[in-house]
Amino acid sequence: MMIRFFTTQTNIKGKAIKLSRDDSEHIRSLRLRPDEFFVVCDECGSDYICKLDSDSHGVARIYERQQSCGEASVKCTVYMAYSKGDRLDYAVQKSVELGVYEIVLFESKRCVAVPNNIPKKIERLQRISLETAKQAGRGIVPVVSDGGRFKDILEQNNDTILFYEDEDNLHLKTILEELSADVQSISIITGPEGGFEPSEIEQAKTKGIPVVSLGTRILRSETAPVVALTAIMYHSGNL
Repeated sequence: MMIRFFTTQTNIKGKAIKLSRDDSEHIRSLRLRPDEFFVVCDECGSDYICKLDSDSHGVARIYERQQSCGEASVKCTVYMAYSKGDRLDYAVQKSVELGVYEIVLFESKRCVAVPNNIPKKIERLQRISLETAKQAGRGIVPVVSDGGRFKDILEQNNDTILFYEDEDNLHLKTILEELSADVQSISIITGPEGGFEPSEIEQAKTKGIPVVSLGTRILRSETAPVVALTAIMYHSGNL
């Protein structure tokens, strides 16, 4: 697979793409030769096959434009609770690899740790999303954002599923069987290390959000969103 970079459409002029300083330095560190091809993606789903411009430092010359094949047919937004340590790093990285469209973090009542500096935490996770998108051949860089508290994200959701370890009646398999294989968008919510409080589950049910089991085993907070996303991608033909 060719080396991959991302840019905005404003940096694309005719047959040339102005590279960022970081990307230019990365190219130099890789000792990329002028005759070697690489990919620049416009974050809107288009890939540009490029070579370095021999006359202009920091400019890529476009040879071909094609549609990115790294995007899923379903736009899946993952709402995941804040967790401690590097658990969010893992969950974000694997979710981007699997094809997540967007990641929204939120504070739940049983969160063990919420960052003191949320913007700094979001910035770090966004960098992980960018580097993973490059590695995974994505056509976009999924946005990582802060959604506030649990009650706030309940106001934002349509076509949403919430996963809860104490749910006994409604299982993921049932939901997937009822879900159209050509579904275009869906949101999933997973909880913190301590799980959701019963009152939070009741809030979700009041909003009409299905509460679903991921099986009889208790999954870690960083594992649950990855498992749920994998199942949805498989069901929708994206794995």
